[in-house]
Amino acid sequence: MILTISENIQPKDTTFTFDKDESRHLIKVLRKKEGDLIYVTDGKGNLYTTSIVVANDKKCNVLVEQVTYKNKNRPYYLHIAIAPTKLNDRYEWFLEKAVEIGIDEITPIICANSERKVIKTERMKKIIHAAVKQSLQCYVPKLNDAIPLEQFLTQQTATQKFIAHCEDEEQKQYLHKTATPNQDVLVLIGPEGDFSSAEIQKAKTQNYTPITLGQNRLRTETAGVYISTLMTTLV
Repeated sequence: MILTISENIQPKDTTFTFDKDESRHLIKVLRKKEGDLIYVTDGKGNLYTTSIVVANDKKCNVLVEQVTYKNKNRPYYLHIAIAPTKLNDRYEWFLEKAVEIGIDEITPIICANSERKVIKTERMKKIIHAAVKQSLQCYVPKLNDAIPLEQFLTQQTATQKFIAHCEDEEQKQYLHKTATPNQDVLVLIGPEGDFSSAEIQKAKTQNYTPITLGQNRLRTETAGVYISTLMTTLV
């Protein structure tokens, strides 16, 4: 099954033309030809069954044969706000794995101890799209622009808000023992140097519950993947 993504396709369409980049990928890289089936998602749950009518590597045109709406395969909404890692490839690894496992929204947060503060959003979107295609999903997670943590804290209205940090604190709980299944969840994950004490206290004043991810100290990107995986067990 070949799955591609286009945010421009709509359920009312009877035909559709891919942009230049996707046309080239389908015809030149995947060597698709007229009559071949191509599955397309708009990233909003709709799966389009199409067949190629014009196999042009600059303007591939398809006939829309069927449109099927797919429900999400998870009953919760997971938003991870995670600080950029010093090395881009580690952050990209988190994006790839979290999307494949299941995540709905991602926000890069800039913290006091962040070593990287410039985010290549377009590159990140490509990683997310590739992971959606790989895992044959019909929903594309929302990627927000990078935002300072202090500003982010005051803007969120999730049902359940958590902050994972490494400071010793008796009140920290395990996410799987604290989160209510099948509800919206927002988890904050800090940079390699962790959140500052002031940031942790600020989060608490905004009703974020401190959580632990276990006895081992995890890398930022590992913590993100761990949270994504853990949420699948709470359904």
